[in-house]
Parts: sequence; C-alpha cells; structure tokens
Amino acid sequence: MIDKKIMARVNKWLDGNYDENFKDEIRELLKNNTDKLVDSFYKDLEFGTGGMRGIMGAGTNRMNIYTIGMATQGLCNYLKMKFPKQQIKLAIAYDCRHNNTLFAKTTADVCSANGIKVYLFDGMRPTPELSFALRYLNCQSGIVITASHNPKEYNGYKVYWDDGAQLVTPHDKNVIDEVQKINDISDVKFDGNDELIEIIGDEIDIEFLKEVKKQLLSDELENKDEIKIVFTPLHGTGAVMVPRALKENGYKNTFVVEEQMIADGDFPTAKSPNPEEPAALEMAITKAKKLDADIVMATDPDADRIGIAVKDQNNEYLLLNGNQTGAIIMEYILSKWKEKNLLKGNEFTVKTIVTSELIKDISDYFKILQFDTLTGFKWIADAIRKNENSKIFIVGLEESFGYMIGDFVRDKDSVTAALIIAEIAANAEKEGKTLFDKLIDVYLKYGFYFESLFSIYKHGKSGAEEITKMMIKFRNYPPTEIAGSKVVAIKDYLKLKEFDLKTNSEKTMDIPKSNVLQFFTKDGSKISVRPSGTEPKIKFYFSVNSKLERREDYDLLCSELHAKIEKIKTSLGLE
Repeated sequence: MIDKKIMARVNKWLDGNYDENFKDEIRELLKNNTDKLVDSFYKDLEFGTGGMRGIMGAGTNRMNIYTIGMATQGLCNYLKMKFPKQQIKLAIAYDCRHNNTLFAKTTADVCSANGIKVYLFDGMRPTPELSFALRYLNCQSGIVITASHNPKEYNGYKVYWDDGAQLVTPHDKNVIDEVQKINDISDVKFDGNDELIEIIGDEIDIEFLKEVKKQLLSDELENKDEIKIVFTPLHGTGAVMVPRALKENGYKNTFVVEEQMIADGDFPTAKSPNPEEPAALEMAITKAKKLDADIVMATDPDADRIGIAVKDQNNEYLLLNGNQTGAIIMEYILSKWKEKNLLKGNEFTVKTIVTSELIKDISDYFKILQFDTLTGFKWIADAIRKNENSKIFIVGLEESFGYMIGDFVRDKDSVTAALIIAEIAANAEKEGKTLFDKLIDVYLKYGFYFESLFSIYKHGKSGAEEITKMMIKFRNYPPTEIAGSKVVAIKDYLKLKEFDLKTNSEKTMDIPKSNVLQFFTKDGSKISVRPSGTEPKIKFYFSVNSKLERREDYDLLCSELHAKIEKIKTSLGLE
C-alpha cells in the first residue's frame, strides 16, 4: 500500500501538464515496482547547499526538466533580488551524461525567460572551465549540469556564485529558501528568450589555457618529450581540454585511450566513471604497459577530479590515492616557491578535514599557514575568499582526487593538476627518479601516512534512515577505544564541539556545521565518519602513520599499516 501523501504526488503528475513519457513511466511503476515509485515521489529532490544530484526519471525525487526548472526559477528569483539594478549574467556548462543538452537548454531557457543573459557552452566542458568562464565573463552565477563520478543513472546541477565558487553562506541557504517557494511547475517560466542566450566555445578555451599555463613552475624543461603519458577521460569532458593542455605545453608524448575519448553517458568501456576506483583505469593501464608509459592519468566525467597511476618499486602500475598525489603536488609547489624566493610569510594552503595530516606536516615544514575546511571545494574556495585581501593562496586539495592550484579557478581542476603532475615527472626524470620515487622521498622526509576509505551503501528511503541511525549511534555512544588504542579526542562537526578526553574538557569549533564525526586515538590514528552528500552511502576515512626509515622498508610498513586499519574496522564493527 502506497502512502496517501505519496499517492497524491503521483496523481498530480498523472493528471497534470507533464510529459506523456513520464506518465507512462509512472503507470509502469504502479504496476510492477511500487518500491521504486515510492522512492521517486516520497520527497522533493533536495536542493542542497551546492545544488542537486539524483537519479534521472519521473518524479519529485528525480532529476528531470521539471525539478531542474523549479530549481532554476528559485535561483533566478534570488539573483534578481540580489542584483536588482543590473543585467544579470550566468554561464552554463555540462558534461557527457544522458539528458546533458536537454537539462542545459532547459536551464538556459528558464534563466533567459527571467531576463537573465546566458552564456551557454557549445559542447561539453570541464567544471573548472565553467568556474573560470564565470569570472572571465563577469557573471553573477553559473551552473554545471553534472553528476561528477556517480553511476550512469545519475545527473546533477551545481550552482556557482560570482567569485567562481560553489554557493556558501548566506547565498546557499537563501537560494534554497527561494527554491522551496516554487510549489508547482506553473510557477516556472519555461519559454526561453533566444536573444538572451549566447553560445560560447573556443574563445573561452584559449583564455582558460592561458591561465592554466601561468601556474607552471619550471620554465625550461628540455626533457618533456621523454615523459610518456597515457590519458583517459572515461568518456567525459576531460577529452576536450586535458590532451590539448598537455600537448600545447610540450608534452608531445601524450597518448589517449581512443575508445574512452568518445562522449557517452553510459560509460560503456569503464566499470566505473570514478578515477578513485582502480577498475576505472584498467584500459589505460593496459595501454601504458604496451607503451611503457611513465604516467597514467584519468579524469571523471566533468573533469574536476584526476587519478594518477605510476610505476611502483616492483615496476607495476599503482593508482595513487588522493592523499598521495596531493602530497607530491604540495611538496613540489612549496619547494618551487621557496626556490624562487616567492615565499614572503603571508601565504596559505588549504585541505579538508578528512584529508591526510601529511599535508599539514608539509605546510608546517615550509612555515606556511594551513587552513582546514569541511569536505568539498566550496569550503576551500570560501577560505580563499575570506583571506584573499591579506594572504596569498598557493594550493588546496582534498583526498577525493581534487586539487586547486592557484586561485583563477575556484573549484577542483584536473586540467592544471595534469600539467603540474607532468611537470613533476619531468623534473624527477632529470634526477633519475620516477613519481613513485618522489612519493617515497616525501614519506622519508615528513613521515609515512597510510590512508584507506571504506563505504557502506544504503539505497532508497530505508537506506537513508539506516545511515541516519548509524550516525546517531556513533554520536551518542562513541567508542572509548579503537583497535586497542584509547580515543583521546573527538570532534563533532554537527555539535561544533571538540572533546579532549585526556583533560575531560571541550571547546567550540569555529567552522560551519556538518554531519561529521572524527575520533583520534593515542597512537596517532584518525577515523572520520560522514554520510556522503552525493551518493546513498556512509563513508569511513582511516588514517594511520609511522616512521619510514629506509626505502626498502616501504612494502613491509604498508602491510603493517594496512593490517592496523583492518583491526580498526573490526573494532568498529565494519567487517
């Protein structure tokens, strides 16, 4: 039996002015899959602080032209309130997913129908290019149609403000309020004004790549041709910009996985469109083995994240985790700034709270101020915004394969990261080293941190409720000991309290609220727990560390620390 409130939502779609294909989909679900129907209608697809993301299809809890139209109308209403006396401008980009052009055009139509000037890309483009274009064109807002690395059933809608960053306080909450006031599709202006929609393309690409090039730190590298790179965009927008950026900057030995250069929202040749997953790089690594390549690079569908695989000490290709790639990038950039006498004492770096403390150790070594933010690059961009008048931002990163080098883009940027990684490899080659050697150098100098991510998926309405119960249990009944080591501190980002269990004291944290818990143990382990903001899962981030004395001890220490994380998982009941 379907709940009456849910059935009323269903009937509103069946009886209303909605697309007939959606009505047929609903009737089919009524006959054969009421659980899926309930999931499609039991709530409105949440317009969160960064936008929306969800499964495509009919229903109030799905990505479709109606939920996108209502969200866009709410955004337009807020923009007109904030900028009442000027021509509002907005840029739109999209990735390779199904309905990408439909959703982008729907968004453009609603904006233009509201009198807003729209710059719409002529084809798919990376998310970081949208961030750049927004500021370059002096827009007040921007939108990317993307579900990032989610499975093929998903699409999404990310909103940006005039500084090129995703929405933060107060704009995020204010936009949400305006979106929630849109109660019906009759409140949405769907009939676009083509005179206010301008198609943009290569002229923005050229300017974007000029800014990317400015972030490079080695002026003369004569051995660029000796660095052999295999790249895959996993059927996404990385195909448009990454190979072009590499080749224009002298990395002529760049090879692509041709089958995955084809834009396709089904991601037919990739087990996952997520470069965090080793399976996503299988085809690229197979090609790299044939070519004896130095680096494998893979970007996610909207090309804001990048995964890097390198040859390890056994000459096997190893996918570095985000902390490892981030540590290599951070150490290289800060070393170069120091070498060029660019460090004046007012620089800063940023990482997220679930990212390795190795990043902070590197910043501390160079006497660079390090800010910690909540998960997500909107918060890294917020740290830049708050400090840009008095301090100089160098680099920001998070463990989930996101890197921001320089502040011309205010989001994750795989294009610039790809060039910096290639530059680091070329510098290493001059020293007779590989990228893996550079990673070991970092561990020997700053300490060996070993991290792991464990996720539990819980789908649908009941799954969301299960995740909520898990967080309540960890919050109300926190562990006192984990894998034999005492818990000495707890950070609760929902209560904004940091508890020091050694002194039995607490203090308030100066950071926005978020449903995150962190446990710190006496032996230096850090365990972070948070529900994903974009997928139906709860994430556990584990970080343990030790001292690496010799290169030859790397494999052994990896095994020991891996075993330690397994004990932590068992201790927390996560087997």
